Amino acid sequence: MNKSIASTSEKKRKSKIGTFFKIVGSEFKEIGTTFTKGTWFTKVSCFIPGLGQILRGQFARGIMFLLIEGGLLFYIFGVGMPYLQDFGTLGTETSGYNDYGVMTYGDNSFFILLYGLLTITAIFLVILFWRINLKQNKKVDDLLRENRMIPTNKQDLHSLIDSNFDKTLLALPVIGIFLFTVLPIMFMICIAFTNYDMDHTPPGKLFSWVGFDNFKEIFSFGGTGFGSTFFKVLAWTLIWAFFATFLNYFLGMALALLINKKGIKFKKMWRTILIVTIAVPQFVSLLYVGKMFAADGIVNTYLLKWGWISRAIPFWTNPTLAQVLVIIINLWVGIPYLVLIATGLLMNIPADLYESARIDGATNIQMFFKITLPYMLFVTGPFLLTQFIGNINNFNVIYLLTTGQPLSTKLSNNAGYTDLLVTWLYKMTVNSSNYKMAAVIGIMVFVVVAVVSLIVYNLMPSVKDEEEFQ
Repeated sequence: MNKSIASTSEKKRKSKIGTFFKIVGSEFKEIGTTFTKGTWFTKVSCFIPGLGQILRGQFARGIMFLLIEGGLLFYIFGVGMPYLQDFGTLGTETSGYNDYGVMTYGDNSFFILLYGLLTITAIFLVILFWRINLKQNKKVDDLLRENRMIPTNKQDLHSLIDSNFDKTLLALPVIGIFLFTVLPIMFMICIAFTNYDMDHTPPGKLFSWVGFDNFKEIFSFGGTGFGSTFFKVLAWTLIWAFFATFLNYFLGMALALLINKKGIKFKKMWRTILIVTIAVPQFVSLLYVGKMFAADGIVNTYLLKWGWISRAIPFWTNPTLAQVLVIIINLWVGIPYLVLIATGLLMNIPADLYESARIDGATNIQMFFKITLPYMLFVTGPFLLTQFIGNINNFNVIYLLTTGQPLSTKLSNNAGYTDLLVTWLYKMTVNSSNYKMAAVIGIMVFVVVAVVSLIVYNLMPSVKDEEEFQ
């Protein structure tokens, strides 16, 4: 049995490898065919992208390819190549004062890594646009062989606001996503494989590649390893995300059902109050609530004044109390959103379903579990998953309330008992400049989020029972 499974997996692996090489081979074959059978305009474009289109009179396309390729090549050879040459070492010469007291500037590992990544990306883009350029020339050659007209400049420009308007609209957002999302992610991943920390901070000092040493440290339980702290923080992150998501969801739904129930007065007033709570900035409300439960806060002050307690309750210094209180306070933050969402959805459930259920003798509880809840889960399934992932990375509530406290010597690198992975990552970056481990934790957060998303998404009624609800 095991041999057959292993044989099947090996065949699949070989099939994927074969498919990859087949695709690569077909690309090279098409490039060769395009060059050998293409016109001399196409052959010229193989060496100077865009020139063939310009010579054909397609100035808009030709100038676009020429400017893009020229700009990328100018950056690669005029700016990026020196950084790319040092990319393997991330620099060898440090900055400092020479024997004459003059400051000499050496390499900067940060800039070498950043501009090196940009240069590598630029090289890939050069190849990509060169390939697109060849495909454009091949299409024109095919049109000419069929005695058809090639697009004019006016048609090309008009297509940018007509058939290719989607590309026009998406061009700027795609560039922005690359610069402000993709590139930082690539940079963070690279940092995870270096020794970039307080002791290796440019420009005075250099950092270098260390391979998988940081990942070994995050899973190491001995000595200065991060393993024990990482798994404790990870466990609390998942516990927090679970309760912060599902308590808000079901309590918000229950409150929405109560407000929508026939006979309840002042429905508009209750909904208005909920909207007002959403309108108050979390920065204000959470900081205020955090101070209320401090040792000298209003809650402890009045409890002591009334004689209900003999000493202040350690809301923020006792780990268990702090974690429970954070979850409870988050209900006040999250329930209003769910009430408003659930209110709109509950109004859209066909009343005929409830009438039929009542005729069949169904109780309110049975109608809730057989009609209301399945409908809500089907419609809000993707939202629920989004909320869960958002709570894993819920920086505001945790940091504004507790800043991750209470701290403990049992947890390393300033981690606290209420810290999520994302707040621990932030503190590790800002307070101790441990960028390498922060980058590793960032990657681990992505892995956790990706695994949870893929598993839960395939289990959601919105995906499994899509046809049943249509």
